[in-house]
Amino acid sequence: MGKKLNRVYEVLLDGAASGLTNEKLYQHVVRECPKTSSKRIVRASLLALTDPSVTKREVLEAIYALAIKYRLINLGIEDDDHEPDDEDLSSPTISDSLKAKLTATVSPVSLATPETEIPSTTG
Repeated sequence: MGKKLNRVYEVLLDGAASGLTNEKLYQHVVRECPKTSSKRIVRASLLALTDPSVTKREVLEAIYALAIKYRLINLGIEDDDHEPDDEDLSSPTISDSLKAKLTATVSPVSLATPETEIPSTTG
């Protein structure tokens, strides 16, 4: 591991271990390592996530969140462009015409139940 990456790694672990998360953790790393880049922070984060000596859940979650956020920024994906789901939690329904169309295209064998008889196709 390079000297700069090692320094970012140590600062990142120190900040996460002291309870910093999200933007505060990022600002801590940038303040301590002013010439670092988002790419180097992501690399240091991934190293921390794979380090078997880092076992505290809170530290791992803070580092994971930081790595994901800044990796997406490096890819040019800053915000979620998906529209939020409607708040209507009722079950979806289909129209009667669509039901009829779907029923007409279903094989009679798939509709058969033990109580119903399968129509014979032979004469």
